[in-house]
Amino acid sequence: MSGGGDSAVPVMEARAAGDAGTQRSDPPLRIGGLSKTFPGLKALDNVSLEVSAGEILAVVGQNGSGKSTLVKILAGIHSPDPGAAVEHRELRFIHQDLGLVSTLSTIENLDLGRPVGRQALAPVRRGRERAGARHAVRAFGGHFDVSRPVSELAAAERTIVAIARAMADWSPPDGVLVLDEPTAALGSEEVERLFQAVRAVAAQGAGVIFISHRLDEVLGLCDRILALRDGRVVADVTSSEVDHDQLVDIIAGREIAEVKIAHRQRHDRLALVTRGLAAGTVRGVDLEIWAGEIVGVAGLVGSGRDDVAGAIFGSHPREAGEVLVAGRPVRAGDPTASIRCGLALVPADRLRHGAVMNLSARENLTLPSLAFAPGRLALAPFAHGAERREIAGWVGRVELQPPQPERALRLFSGGNQQKVVIAKCLSTQPRVLLLDEPTQGVDVGAKAAIYALIDRAAEEGTGILLTSSDTKELITLCDRVVVLRDGRVAAELSREELSEASLVRETLGLAGSANHRPTHK
Repeated sequence: MSGGGDSAVPVMEARAAGDAGTQRSDPPLRIGGLSKTFPGLKALDNVSLEVSAGEILAVVGQNGSGKSTLVKILAGIHSPDPGAAVEHRELRFIHQDLGLVSTLSTIENLDLGRPVGRQALAPVRRGRERAGARHAVRAFGGHFDVSRPVSELAAAERTIVAIARAMADWSPPDGVLVLDEPTAALGSEEVERLFQAVRAVAAQGAGVIFISHRLDEVLGLCDRILALRDGRVVADVTSSEVDHDQLVDIIAGREIAEVKIAHRQRHDRLALVTRGLAAGTVRGVDLEIWAGEIVGVAGLVGSGRDDVAGAIFGSHPREAGEVLVAGRPVRAGDPTASIRCGLALVPADRLRHGAVMNLSARENLTLPSLAFAPGRLALAPFAHGAERREIAGWVGRVELQPPQPERALRLFSGGNQQKVVIAKCLSTQPRVLLLDEPTQGVDVGAKAAIYALIDRAAEEGTGILLTSSDTKELITLCDRVVVLRDGRVAAELSREELSEASLVRETLGLAGSANHRPTHK
């Protein structure tokens, strides 16, 4: 989404007067005393910040700290409490939900971001339009069919479309580009391409607000860091003043113990086998996962990484191959049959595919049982007996905050929503848990809790497939990692071989003859 000119927030003073060519010394964004109160919650409390021309400012904090509320006020979605002062030039946004129309193509979504003028009445030149869209997405590393509906694109590809739309027709940029978790679904190569584009925008004189839970990215890209906690500014420092651990402590307000995954003993039975699996960008994948083992999947956009979990589960139509769970064949393209065989999927997009946001946390947790007990009154205001005790157990196990299972899921932070989605899958006691970007867009505290859930599930004998664009996550959790290229397994790294350097080399195909395909029992 792009937006310019004035917004719904009060403007402290008029824009700089004079000719268009006059040098402007005022910052492109200045905020003073910004607060926002919702019923029973003060989301922002007297927040002040300033973004200078050419500066990249990170805004960090745990889910629920006020970051998203700040962005929505700047975008005019929410109005601030009286007394706030906001002065800005043109603002452009890449929101966390991307703001794309899923039924439209990349070409059409890019057109939605352009102003309508006299040219709108001229005949549309389809070839030129298609070529322009291809050029726009390729500038950010996208190589996909721009005529396909964006609903058919991988998560990283949809992010690229949103970036291309926000940057279109902004030359030279004069204002602030706001990016809300833009790298959540991107691998390291795509992230670096995005950073090159962001640095170029700042070099031309625009300010940038960059919101991310990936603190290494924040420290590597941004000039200055503003930390929010419980709606208040708790730190405003230059990137050179803090390291990763100090930033974690600032964000959390307490010391978060490092996640340490003990070596697990895998069980002597196969949980999952795929042979010649083909679906979407997956073009012939052979996998074996043992009970109690966590196997990671790495790869670039389009490598098959984003489709492999859906191909196994049946949410993507299977073109060839077979899937076996505990030796039992799983019918192709039938998620219900997959669930009955013992598969469970945590999808990358929890808002669209992982949960029903208007239902309560309890109702979401009990959804899996409805498929097998359709007469059960699961949507009653209060659960009864054993169900109530079971829900209380999950609330404690996932450390749900606040611990209110009857609260609508949409009212929880992103990290707590994701805990509920994972708990919902674990409640079915699956033989195989498929995790697609399980900590995408969650804060450091929620990430630690989710890692503990995953590790405990493996310890209890569940076979786990973990697809992630976060190399540190793969290294932390996985017993081994397979690397996909061109829809096939190109390399496999044991736990002893895992490092960020080895994963990057294999992902980019730079390892040459060093590729390893260990033999497993």
